[in-house]
Amino acid sequence: MSLARYLDKGASLGRDAPCLVMGSTTLTYGDVVDHSHAVARALARSGVAAGDKVGILSGNDPVAFATVFGIARRGAVWCPINPRNGAAENAELLELFDCVALFHSRAYAPMVAEMDLPRVTTVVCLDELDGWLADGVDVPADVPDDTVMIVGTGGTTGRPKGVQLTDRAIETMTALALMGYPFGADAASAGGSASAGGRPVYLAMAPLTHAAGVLCFPVMALGGQIVVMPAPDVGGFLEHVERHRVTHTFLPPTLIYMLLAHEALASTDLSSLQCFWYGAAPMSPARLEQALTDIGPVMAQLFGQSEAPMFVSMMAPRDHFLPDGSVARHRLASTGRPGPLVTVGIMASDGSLLGTGERGEIVVRSSLVMAGYYKNPEATAEASAHGWHHTGDIGYLDDEGYLFVVDRAKDMIITGGFNVYSAEVEQALMAHEAVRDCGVVGLPDDKWGERVVAVVQPQPGAQVDPGEVIAFVKARIGSVKAPKQVEIWPDLPRSTVGKVLKTDIKDRLRAAGG
Repeated sequence: MSLARYLDKGASLGRDAPCLVMGSTTLTYGDVVDHSHAVARALARSGVAAGDKVGILSGNDPVAFATVFGIARRGAVWCPINPRNGAAENAELLELFDCVALFHSRAYAPMVAEMDLPRVTTVVCLDELDGWLADGVDVPADVPDDTVMIVGTGGTTGRPKGVQLTDRAIETMTALALMGYPFGADAASAGGSASAGGRPVYLAMAPLTHAAGVLCFPVMALGGQIVVMPAPDVGGFLEHVERHRVTHTFLPPTLIYMLLAHEALASTDLSSLQCFWYGAAPMSPARLEQALTDIGPVMAQLFGQSEAPMFVSMMAPRDHFLPDGSVARHRLASTGRPGPLVTVGIMASDGSLLGTGERGEIVVRSSLVMAGYYKNPEATAEASAHGWHHTGDIGYLDDEGYLFVVDRAKDMIITGGFNVYSAEVEQALMAHEAVRDCGVVGLPDDKWGERVVAVVQPQPGAQVDPGEVIAFVKARIGSVKAPKQVEIWPDLPRSTVGKVLKTDIKDRLRAAGG
């Protein structure tokens, strides 16, 4: 099903209903449908054919996101280009994806001017669309779809790869969202109040080029409203939730930690919230329990990756609690249960599947999984060995079927002959009241082979003593796993979606002689 069909479904429930809202700008469903047809016609006039790749380089912006549906209606492939990347990296992605057209906001015109784009024949500024849209040719009402998105993976470990997501994968993702989480009037009993008319109101503060974007599709299928924030602002986030009676939103843990520390949280009316998704990085169980009280019983975990978007495993708000209403503390470190349209296994290095409680690589079978990496059959074959999609994450399933992710395979530390999972050390560190965030890496060590090194970002105004922190972690998980070295940094290097960049941490520590 074309991405445009999610928009059309929402429009069928009311063309005059608000679809995309930012500040004083409101685009109704009718506005976005009309815009998408105009973009599709203009793309056809410009020579862009079904199956061609089209990039969008923009921050969070209603017109940019509305243009996605014009690309889809043409039958072309949407390639979100991250505006936080440098010009060279984005030029490499556009070349890798074989993009023939590029939409960009005016703010990124200087970046576009720096790029060498030999394949791109159509470049359109999103702030100057009117003239380009003026004329166009008719487009068939239904253009067959297969790959509808190509998403770039991070290039920190080499050349980035293009993840091909099909219409079936996005349809599966959308179905999982609607099946597994509270939506509409009936969701009030799950902890939030229903929105007007039972339609969801989704607040997108995280980048629409990432998880925040694809989460719009289930909302649009219900005719819901998408409130767009142009940039991260925790205070503004709280104001938007109260003003727009937001029912659904998504933030990575690092921004949730900032939210929990914000002075306005306690005085903000959050009663409209039904589902507050968190994911993209592990969340501290201690901070999650705090969120269940301070934000409300509406927290909802999701675990996925670009290659299997969003819902490999799911933990709805109700799953955070036991039948007696108390917090299910033993589940808070999990990522929930595998989704109903997903099969998850734990695999040993020889390809055999492991039993309950045994640790190995998390592997997946589902129509949620990508079609493969664009023009990279070797990487595709490696990721799909033994007939399963390999996530690169180490984890286990407990006897209730909950999935626990203990680390990225590449982040495991071997110290003194023992395997230490950096995520486990990070969870212990995050239980310390003075620690706001942290990253744990392994560095070469003459005695231990690798030593465990923690970099800690303190809470605002807090003092952190490295020796005391090491003792704190030893008391929780033992001396083998405790860091041998603790560094205090005012902030940590992060990706555009808030993930701590461990490669950058290692580079900085090595440069400092660490």
